[in-house]
Amino acid sequence: MKVLVTGANGFLGSWLTRALVNEGHEVYALVRPKSDLSELEGINCKYLYGDVTDVVSLLETFKGIDTVFHLAGVVAYKASDRALMERVNVQGTANVVEVCRECKVRRLVHLSSVVAIGAGYTPQEVLNENSPFNVHDLDLGYFETKHQAEVIVKKACDKGDIDAVILNPSTIYGPGDARKSSRKMMLKVAQGKLNFYTSGGVSVVAVEDVVQGILSAWKNGRKGERYILCGENILIKDLFGMIAKEAGVPAPAHQLPNKLLQVVGSFGDWMEKLGFKGPLSKENAYTATMYHWFDSSKAQKELNFHPRPAREAIHQSVQWAKDQGMLK
Repeated sequence: MKVLVTGANGFLGSWLTRALVNEGHEVYALVRPKSDLSELEGINCKYLYGDVTDVVSLLETFKGIDTVFHLAGVVAYKASDRALMERVNVQGTANVVEVCRECKVRRLVHLSSVVAIGAGYTPQEVLNENSPFNVHDLDLGYFETKHQAEVIVKKACDKGDIDAVILNPSTIYGPGDARKSSRKMMLKVAQGKLNFYTSGGVSVVAVEDVVQGILSAWKNGRKGERYILCGENILIKDLFGMIAKEAGVPAPAHQLPNKLLQVVGSFGDWMEKLGFKGPLSKENAYTATMYHWFDSSKAQKELNFHPRPAREAIHQSVQWAKDQGMLK
């Protein structure tokens, strides 16, 4: 089957591309001319050059494609990156949807994120596919743009313009994730260079399980439905403890107070406005102290999704970083 993956050269994109090739499909990776293609080395896919922000390039590359897996996006937590996220995450998705309709692509598999659903303010809040988006008042750029993109896909499905399924992975761990810019904190923990942790929690899921969920949703997911692909819900403190144990270093011992973190975040935003790089942003501060806990019961029931324990995913992640000499 002829399929196309946007964002194929990213961490999850490369894993998905490899899996699609291994299933015997004719796989096309949509990449930009100057993209870093190192993640795709050794994968027998074909490259098509284009950009989700350029409708003309999509019209040329989507012709004759059976399924588009839309993974391209920008993850950022700074106010200065908001315009870029609006352009790529929101308008880029609108372009993908429109061209899928125009080119009569049979199915769109839209990789959203759990941030499009929201987050909890307390450990008692575990969100599911029907939870209302509850963080509008914080105006978090990444959350807002992923949520808006998902709304675009859902509306197009409801109108009958396209056939799409929406997937919401949580925090993905596995071999190769240490290359991601968002994993700098994890590397510091694994190197024994971080002595603090924040309140809040995450849902850890293995990259292999997310890929299996994507393939299953493509084949069996219901049109217009969203499915959460998450794993074990754990505290940030326990996450850092697992990473440190796997790396053989002491775990961070001190919890940063939420108010202090928010003050540092506000200071970071002020520094950025002056043209300097701050320690972190206010968006970072809020995100680090919330409970990103979710329920994957729907995916387990409908997609045969069975995530492994967090410790297994973290073990694979840290072991890969060790093998690459990143923890010396």
